[in-house]
Amino acid sequence: MDASWIRDLCLSFPTVTEHVIWGSDLTFKVAGKMFAHAVLEPAPVWLSFKASPENFYDLTERPGIIPAPYLARAQWVALETKDALSSAELAALVRDSYDIIVAKLPKKTRDSLLTPHRSKPSRLKRRKRR
Repeated sequence: MDASWIRDLCLSFPTVTEHVIWGSDLTFKVAGKMFAHAVLEPAPVWLSFKASPENFYDLTERPGIIPAPYLARAQWVALETKDALSSAELAALVRDSYDIIVAKLPKKTRDSLLTPHRSKPSRLKRRKRR
């Protein structure tokens, strides 16, 4: 697993956008809300993502996984090593992170993510010719 694997995974989810921040870090967002963050340069952690309350405590008990710096209060975890989780388990957890963020969005925003954008009918009334 590397940054390109995480990138491909995150961008496979509906309406995800990718943002480069702090020089070379990749942040993945849905409707402007962050659900995963990958560090591209050597650092103490390489990937952070939101976890459910149950998973947060289970994951932080495992070696190589810590509460995410600055985001632990929001139940984010950070991976210190790339082998802390199997690729299948990591893919499921990142998808869970995406789903958690989408579930917290306002209903109107969630609905707009699920339906394709189409042009709205004009509200202008046409005048009848006499």
